[in-house]
Amino acid sequence: MSVTYDAQLHSARPGTASPSAQPHLGFRPDIEGMRAIAVTLVVLSHAGITSLEGGYVGVDVFFVISGFLITTLLLKELSRTGTVSLATFYARRATRLLPASTVVLLVTVTAAWLWLPATRFKSISLDAIYATFYGINWRLANEGVQYMNASAEPSPLQHFWSLAVEEQFYLVWPLLLLIFALVWGKRRAPVIITLMLVVAASLTVSVLQTSTSAPWAYFGAHTRAWELAVGALIAVGAARLAGLPKTLAAALTWAGLAAVVVSAFLYDEETPFPGSAALLPVLGAAAIIAGGTSAPAGGAATILRTWPFQQIGRYSYSWYLWHWPVLMIVPHMLDVEPNVPLNLGLAAGALVLAIGSYHFIENPARNQAWVKAKARRGLAVGLALSCFAALVAQAGAMKPPQLAKGAPAVDTAAALAAAADPEAELRRIIAASAGTGKLPSNTTPKVQSAWKDKPVYYNAGCHLDYLDAVMPNQCVYGDPAGTRTVVLFGDSHAAHWFPAVDTIAKERGWKLLVRTKSACNAASVLTFSPGLKRDYTECPAWRAEVLAEIKKAQPYLVVISSSGNNGNPLVDEAGNRPSGPGLDAEWAAGWETTYRALKGPKTRLVQIRDTPWPGYNMPECLAEHSDKVARCAAQPAKSIVLPDRQVLVARTAKTNGVQMIDPLPWFCTADACPGLIGNVLVWRDDDHITTRYSTMLAPLLSARLPK
Repeated sequence: MSVTYDAQLHSARPGTASPSAQPHLGFRPDIEGMRAIAVTLVVLSHAGITSLEGGYVGVDVFFVISGFLITTLLLKELSRTGTVSLATFYARRATRLLPASTVVLLVTVTAAWLWLPATRFKSISLDAIYATFYGINWRLANEGVQYMNASAEPSPLQHFWSLAVEEQFYLVWPLLLLIFALVWGKRRAPVIITLMLVVAASLTVSVLQTSTSAPWAYFGAHTRAWELAVGALIAVGAARLAGLPKTLAAALTWAGLAAVVVSAFLYDEETPFPGSAALLPVLGAAAIIAGGTSAPAGGAATILRTWPFQQIGRYSYSWYLWHWPVLMIVPHMLDVEPNVPLNLGLAAGALVLAIGSYHFIENPARNQAWVKAKARRGLAVGLALSCFAALVAQAGAMKPPQLAKGAPAVDTAAALAAAADPEAELRRIIAASAGTGKLPSNTTPKVQSAWKDKPVYYNAGCHLDYLDAVMPNQCVYGDPAGTRTVVLFGDSHAAHWFPAVDTIAKERGWKLLVRTKSACNAASVLTFSPGLKRDYTECPAWRAEVLAEIKKAQPYLVVISSSGNNGNPLVDEAGNRPSGPGLDAEWAAGWETTYRALKGPKTRLVQIRDTPWPGYNMPECLAEHSDKVARCAAQPAKSIVLPDRQVLVARTAKTNGVQMIDPLPWFCTADACPGLIGNVLVWRDDDHITTRYSTMLAPLLSARLPK
């Protein structure tokens, strides 16, 4: 955004700065260059450059820039007129942002309808509606703390979250400035005090919430407001900053540039962010802007004002808008696996789109004389664009893409029920299913709604998510009046066995207690949670309570199962995350601790070995290849998570008198693990089995459990 600064706004005051120490007026090429660095860091990070995983700090640079530029405009208007026109401000924002963003949103929704798996479209259409009205950051924050969304592919509209944060800040900030003008006139002290309070409060909340709930901290406007407020503070103090010695100002810009770049290389996906880590890129960006206020010779502007930085900075908004949906959708369109060279090519293509978007949409729209003539026209155009985008998204959701469907497949459940040897019959059906062509018309559950296919006790709150700590009730299933008590214990990979265990419990008159928690392995270890970006301390606390409860109850049987855990690194007693050949032994030791805690004279222990993982979202794969579903069959060798560890854990279980059940033959042949076995969908995502398949396996599991 090109900004012309008002000399009167930052005029020197007696005792503060001399008339020669005026802030740099007019267009700031150093800020345009900062935009280039910010967007390039973001794009390269998203393209998969491993050394730049921390390129997300570019968004923080954008926040500081926006806070500075927008506040400068508002203060200039306040200095000139004594008030702030909210209608003019929002009309200017609408004509600046909405034409380009609306086109990108409409193209993205259309492309998603055409090329992304049909299973994802309703969610994407909802993302579009939230993005249109600048609320997608809250939707993403809520989705981010839900374990079942941890492995989901990002939305092609996810990057709209940063625009939402900015607009939420600007719903409040101009109104506050207007109130300040009415109450205190042109005095700046109330503005400065308010901004300092915003910085202090928002930064404190950011640090605290990053350590407890990283998704809410990352996407929340409340945890990002301080970054915009820092930019606003520089705008308010620009006159004083202009009086800095030139040498100091130049050094400040170089130090700030180094801070931004270093943070991009220093941080990665596991860095707790924003929190205190955001101080480095935010203060770095602030230093560049503050030091550049006096336009010192020899500062970072020497680089930032060069032609490449200026050109990329000019197209930064459009490039930011286009790059993410291009990276997310084009590989599906080409039916290829994304990789770094491809992503870099796609990023370059997105820049070409951005250049065209800037010259044919973004720039003409904001300079349209008819719209600029009256604020209400800009507001009307903005509202019309938003409503149109929302209507298109809703229309797409009402008419989602259709899947190719073939002839009905064998009814697997009925075939097993009628078979003299259900396990042999299942293996025959698995082998026959490996070559399935079109998606059977009698597929159950339907691939479009498979994500909802969770065990019934989830809805009762009996399966605890990341941050949950207390069961809502006793969570009793099976036969509540049964004389024998059985416990199902573990993480979500124990939970997906609930339909089978519950069926068996009802048949045998067992009272079934469920004790499961997302990503909380039954082995007595502490792990690091990539989703929470911190040690998963809630897990050992909950596990200790459950182990004590089971020990006291002395149930007849405890059925244990857990994920092979290839995504949550182990944390040792020193707080480190060890790696290497000894790690499997650490896990086996954790399992042995759990076995000993559960052992009792009346309690039998049975562990179900981890189920195979396809490694990709099976319903999405089937939706994308509904005309040839055999393409979605997983390879057994790649589907067994950490096989060496599983062998060592099985050996440890045997040593401790724990019966181990290996379910692999119920899912795979020697060559393939089909996504559909007969007419039954096996996985509801990339690693959890459907309730229908679990229920169908009840007779096979029953034959292995103690009577």
